[in-house]
Amino acid sequence: MANTKSAVKRMRQSLLSRQRNRRVKSHIKNAEKRFFHFLEENDKDKARDAYLTAGKVIDKAVSKGVIHKNTGARKKSRLSQKLNKLVG
Repeated sequence: MANTKSAVKRMRQSLLSRQRNRRVKSHIKNAEKRFFHFLEENDKDKARDAYLTAGKVIDKAVSKGVIHKNTGARKKSRLSQKLNKLVG
């Protein structure tokens, strides 16, 4: 257990940020799963829409500091490569 006031406060803060980060990361995973679902169905229009949505979710997570900017860029790049294989 924390001994000082500042350590107690830091525990509270880390608990809240951990919950928030888990929620955002879950949202990212769901957006990616939705995109891959449409890829498997070979539905180009819905896959493109899901890609745009996933990109927005990833960008928002990067701007909030939940994931690193390079991780976000890598995720978006991999999604776009898969979309281009389907379309192209």
